[in-house]
Amino acid sequence: MRLHGIDAPELGQSCNHPEFGRTGCGRQARAHLLALIGPMPVRCEQTDFDRKYQRVVAKCFAGDLDLSEAMVANGYARAYRAFSRDYVAQETQAKAGKIGLWSTDFPDPAQFRRAARSAPPEDCVIKGNISASGVRIYHVPGNKHYAKTRISPAQGERIFCTRAEAEAYGWRAARS
Repeated sequence: MRLHGIDAPELGQSCNHPEFGRTGCGRQARAHLLALIGPMPVRCEQTDFDRKYQRVVAKCFAGDLDLSEAMVANGYARAYRAFSRDYVAQETQAKAGKIGLWSTDFPDPAQFRRAARSAPPEDCVIKGNISASGVRIYHVPGNKHYAKTRISPAQGERIFCTRAEAEAYGWRAARS
């Protein structure tokens, strides 16, 4: 599921933040979201469907708290203007107040995704492929279909450096 109207750092996104370290922006954003939710049940209302990644886009609430709005207002996500203008005012205030990740040079999550799709380091050889039915599968050297597997970054496929990284992003091992 994707939260409506926001673009938050990827879990492994690096940044140079004095409190969060070089790789802490994505982890910090996730921790902030979990803190916002706390023990409250989450209620989501579907607003769209992301065909590229085969996932629901929704406005989600913990009690009466709009989680997307709070993430942007607290400086842990950007307003995703390409799809919604709902949280632009909150982003402007967070930037002006240097709140959350805006207290330093907050990297654009889209730039991180573009960099992740560029040429991987030579030791990163695990192929993350999306099957015709939308299942995210990773292939390691020696798998039956490894040599035949082609990666299409435009379709959301990617290269991973470790099995743990692939699994952390929601991919499963190929059955071979």
